[in-house]
Amino acid sequence: MLQTILDMIYPVRCPICGEIVIPKGERICRPCKEKLPYILGPRCLKCSKPIEDEEKEYCSDCNHKNLQFLKGYSVWIYDKQMKHSIAEFKYHSKKEYAKFYIQEMVTHYGDIIKKLSIDAIVPIPVHRSKYLERGYNQAEILACGLGKELNLPVLSGLLLRNKKTLPQKQLSDKERLSNLREAFGFNHKESDRYLKKIDRVLLVDDIFTTGSTIEACANVLKSNGIHDIYFITLCIGKGF
Repeated sequence: MLQTILDMIYPVRCPICGEIVIPKGERICRPCKEKLPYILGPRCLKCSKPIEDEEKEYCSDCNHKNLQFLKGYSVWIYDKQMKHSIAEFKYHSKKEYAKFYIQEMVTHYGDIIKKLSIDAIVPIPVHRSKYLERGYNQAEILACGLGKELNLPVLSGLLLRNKKTLPQKQLSDKERLSNLREAFGFNHKESDRYLKKIDRVLLVDDIFTTGSTIEACANVLKSNGIHDIYFITLCIGKGF
């Protein structure tokens, strides 16, 4: 009854077009869902970026870099419509979109994640100033929803954001790495409270472009004794 009342007052809005979703019970307009750029194949075996050449196993980035994470997964290509949807979720308090995002992450990768024997899900942290400005960390919302659906623990405070960095989208690859140097730290108190050895972690974020943020966090985790690091994001850029 409570849910019915809430649906009447706050009807579900499509995370793509923003209109009220019909029929009830759905989280996205059917025509909008049909247009979404799901990653179906061929894709990089390391980071999940779609690649045009079916004979290639890895994208150019993963082929030439010694990356710390073992493997990554993403649901969609980061195109114009997903860019708008995530911006609404991230910057304009459209937190309700997370229900659809999480549903799709579980549908496409839930079984795979279960087979990884993950010890904990860890969201990419945001700086305190951004948290206070937005009122939430979008990666933490995704991580907590994923943890609830898959019955996996979420350690939201395992990684710390030590300094405020420039927006990554404005920087070159070299500048991104420099920008993120020493940006993240490891929370030993959070690790100790867990009372179990953490060997396998699934990092969660909204977007993977060059992978600089995921790589910076993976380096911190590796240097603190965590061996196997995977990631999942909503969107990823195209590979070559």
